[in-house]
Amino acid sequence: MPALPLDRATLTGAAARAHFRGGLVAPTAGWARGFTQANLLIVPRAQAFDVLLFAQRNPKSCPVLGVLDEGETSGALLAGGDIRTDLPRYTVYEHGELVAEPTDLREWWRSDLVTFILGCSFTFEAALQDGGIPVAHIDLGRHVPMYRTNVRSTAAGSLGGPLVVSMRPIPPEQVADAVRISARYPAVHGAPVHVGDPARLGIAELAAPDFGEAVSLRPGDIPVFWACGVTPQAAVMESRPPLAIGHAPGHMLITDARDSDYLVP
Repeated sequence: MPALPLDRATLTGAAARAHFRGGLVAPTAGWARGFTQANLLIVPRAQAFDVLLFAQRNPKSCPVLGVLDEGETSGALLAGGDIRTDLPRYTVYEHGELVAEPTDLREWWRSDLVTFILGCSFTFEAALQDGGIPVAHIDLGRHVPMYRTNVRSTAAGSLGGPLVVSMRPIPPEQVADAVRISARYPAVHGAPVHVGDPARLGIAELAAPDFGEAVSLRPGDIPVFWACGVTPQAAVMESRPPLAIGHAPGHMLITDARDSDYLVP
């Protein structure tokens, strides 16, 4: 397997994608600082309207940054790239069951597939760090922890499921700053959906995330939860469409857009 580049934080989006196209597999948190990372959901055209409606009804968890029309493999957010090869790892679901986690999609690609590129909370993490707020999973080199909640997304057509959240432990004196900073990025999940007691979201154990990897809370840390772009994959698991493809949690599409493009002054 190719070695991790030492300069991965300073890469452009295109350069990062080239590493993944070349076979490198790694979580993308901390990569290509300043370039927008995105979630992915790919479905056949027959299910595409339901996905679009689901995203419209659940903009906090499913903010749409772009759509590739059926059969398209590149677009403005990944100029010269290929959606089939340019993420480090994908998930493939058939009738809601995870059947593969490939590093490219050429075996699975069909001419009727429509790609939805959705905002990701990794976009505001550089701003959190610039504000002096620690981001535990980046510091530890782990996937961000993600959890299914007892909050239901608003169903659309055949799609329905639980809200999924990502969690970052924040020192109590910096929670207000974390809320303020992330709120300035409404196109990529924006402000948290919950601060504090995970049981209020139906999360029984922070040490056992549904996706990603656990991170430890330091004494006094408060868990802060943001809506997560894995939400549509949770809907896929529950609603069981014939085929759906996503990013492997934590293995995002790094686009050519800049984080600053989504910053509200």
